[in-house]
Amino acid sequence: MEKRDIRELSPAELSAFLQSIGEKPFRAKQIERWLWQKGVTRFEEMRDLPASTRARLQECFPARAGEITAAREGRDGTGKLGVTLPDGSVIETVLIPSGKRVTACVSTQAGCQLRCAFCATGAAGFTRDLDAREIFDQVMMAKRRAEARGARLSNVVFMGMGEPLLNLDNVLAAVDRLTSPAGLAISPARLTLSTAGIPGGIRRLADEKARFHLAISLHSAVNATRDRLMPVNKAYPLDRLADAIAYFVEKTGTRPTLEYLLLEDINDTPEEARALALFCRRFPVKINILEYNPVAGAPYGPTPAGTRDRFIRFLESKNMVVNARRSRGADIAAACGQLANKRGER
Repeated sequence: MEKRDIRELSPAELSAFLQSIGEKPFRAKQIERWLWQKGVTRFEEMRDLPASTRARLQECFPARAGEITAAREGRDGTGKLGVTLPDGSVIETVLIPSGKRVTACVSTQAGCQLRCAFCATGAAGFTRDLDAREIFDQVMMAKRRAEARGARLSNVVFMGMGEPLLNLDNVLAAVDRLTSPAGLAISPARLTLSTAGIPGGIRRLADEKARFHLAISLHSAVNATRDRLMPVNKAYPLDRLADAIAYFVEKTGTRPTLEYLLLEDINDTPEEARALALFCRRFPVKINILEYNPVAGAPYGPTPAGTRDRFIRFLESKNMVVNARRSRGADIAAACGQLANKRGER
C-alpha cells in the first residue's frame, strides 16, 4: 500500500499516529507549525523535534512536494515559476509585485479542460486536478521569494492554470489552510477566485458563505459570441450564469467582479457594450476591462485604445463601476491567458 503524505492527515490523525509511536501529544502542534506555517516538508529541517522522531517520520511518510524547476522575471518585475510536481506534471505560478507587496497568482489544475479560444492553457490540454497541498505550496513558494526580496505576500488570486470551480473541494481545503491561524492566517478579503462561470460552483460558494472575492470571466454578454470564445457557455449559457450570480449576491451580500477581455472586432462593438450593460442590470458588479495578451495560433488582436475608451465610457454612462487593467508579465508569457505548463528558462 502506498504511504500517505503526512499533510493528508487531519490533526486528530496526526495526534493518533504520534501516540502510537510513543510521542507526546504536543509534538503534533510542532509538526503542524512546520508544515503549514513554515511550509517545511523535509523532516530533517524540523529542528525542534528529536532526531529519533524525525527518523521515524521519514520512515513512515514520503516527502511529496513540487520543485521550482524554472524561474523567469519580466521587465516590469513580474515573476513566473515553473513548478514540477512529483508525478512530472508541470504547473506555473506568477508573482506580481506592487511596491513592497506581492500577489501570488496560483494554478488549481495542471492544464485546463475548458479550452477558451484566446487562452494558451486550454490549448495545452488537461492533465489533472491539483490537490490542496499543491495549491498551498505555490503560495508558500511565492511568500518565500517575496520575503527574500524584502517584500511581503499580500494577496492570493486563483487565476492561474485551470478552472477552480471544477476542483472546488481541493481549492476550499487550500483556502482553509491559507486563512487558518494555524496556517498562513491570510485574510479571506485578500483572496480572489476567478471562474469561467460554472453555475453549480458559484451557488455552492454562495451556500457556504464564501468570504473571499469572486471574479467571473465573462468576455461577452451575447451567447453567440461567448459560445465562440468560451465553449463552457454552450453547457452553461448566460441566463443560467446570471441566475447563479444573482443567487451569489443575494446569499453573500457581496459584489462580484466581471472580467472582460477586449478583442478587436469580436466583443468590443457598441452592440456588445449594450448587451453587457443589460446583463448587469440584475445585480451589482464591478467590471475589469482586460488587455489581450497574444497567444500563438489564436486569431485575435487587442482592441485599439480609442475603441476601448468608447466601450468604457458607454458603460460608465450607465453608472457601472469600470476599471481598466494593465497586463503584467506579457514579455515572459506570464500574463492572463498565457500560462501553458512549459518548462521555461531558469
